[in-house]
Amino acid sequence: MPDHTHHVRLLRDLADFLEAQSETTNDPFTPHADTQAIISTRHTSRGQLNYAVPEALQLQRRIRRYNADSGIPHGDIVALALDSWLRAKGYPPDLKHPDGDTQ
Repeated sequence: MPDHTHHVRLLRDLADFLEAQSETTNDPFTPHADTQAIISTRHTSRGQLNYAVPEALQLQRRIRRYNADSGIPHGDIVALALDSWLRAKGYPPDLKHPDGDTQ
């Protein structure tokens, strides 16, 4: 029978890393602290995100309504929602920039 000790250790290290990446809260929609810090930074560089989405979901109308109720800018609403969903699916961002800075 093969020895899987090395693989078990790697899986435990990965689980520890993932646990450290996401802080659990009672509300699954609470933004990650790193994401909130990036969005709160005044001089964060931004890029255009442009995807066709089903009109039946009325996403643009719902985003406008949420913006009116909360005052959160449209782009930040989209960034917070997508970041939360992707993190929950196991796709956290790599916040290390090519020049070595971490944001």
